[in-house]
Amino acid sequence: MSELLQLKDIETHIGQYHILQGVSLEVKRGEVTVLLGRNGAGKTTTLRTIMGFTPASKGSVIFKGESIHTLAPYTIANKGIGFVPEDQGIFSGLTVEENMKVAMQKENTETLKRMDWILELFPDLKKFWKKPGGLLSGGQKQMLAIARAYINENELLLIDEPSKGLAPIVVEKVMESITQMKEQRTIVLVEQNFMMASTIGDRYYIIDDGQTVSHGTMQELKENEEKKRKYLGIA
Repeated sequence: MSELLQLKDIETHIGQYHILQGVSLEVKRGEVTVLLGRNGAGKTTTLRTIMGFTPASKGSVIFKGESIHTLAPYTIANKGIGFVPEDQGIFSGLTVEENMKVAMQKENTETLKRMDWILELFPDLKKFWKKPGGLLSGGQKQMLAIARAYINENELLLIDEPSKGLAPIVVEKVMESITQMKEQRTIVLVEQNFMMASTIGDRYYIIDDGQTVSHGTMQELKENEEKKRKYLGIA
């Protein structure tokens, strides 16, 4: 099966609010699938529904052929899905080293190899290894959040708005890291920065008012000025 993840007619409520009203998508192995749409369209809720934080009230989430939408978030994580939330989710009072060790599910030869690779990719993390996470810059915190999700044997990474609030030079570093990670991981990316999304994404889904309204290859979207203007506000 080339599809690693499938969402079928997902509906999600948060309290009295009907946020997702029919989101369907397929994520193919070895690709970066980008979720696009205006603020408030339901992109973050889609990631949180996959992880079980805001469980679907209707529809199904299928990972590696198994329905997971009724499972607890920790069970979903243990099945091989890593999550980088919009607020990064690091422990400010713990050092960079402690943040990484807390994130580790296993400490074995393969994990240590990945750790070495991560520290080569993000030398700032090595530099501030013994410093509290709360003292890192915004870009360094984002690097740490991505590193925490990558350290385990996760087949799928969900990454929410990694460029948000970052300086252009840091965005380039984050783009470089995700580009290298896509060689070994399947990625679902929520990203408002269209330059970044169109550079590293293979396929796209546009979510508008809680519904999937368009999907295809990223190359197709780059060439479709009408869709970019209508759904993304890109002139």
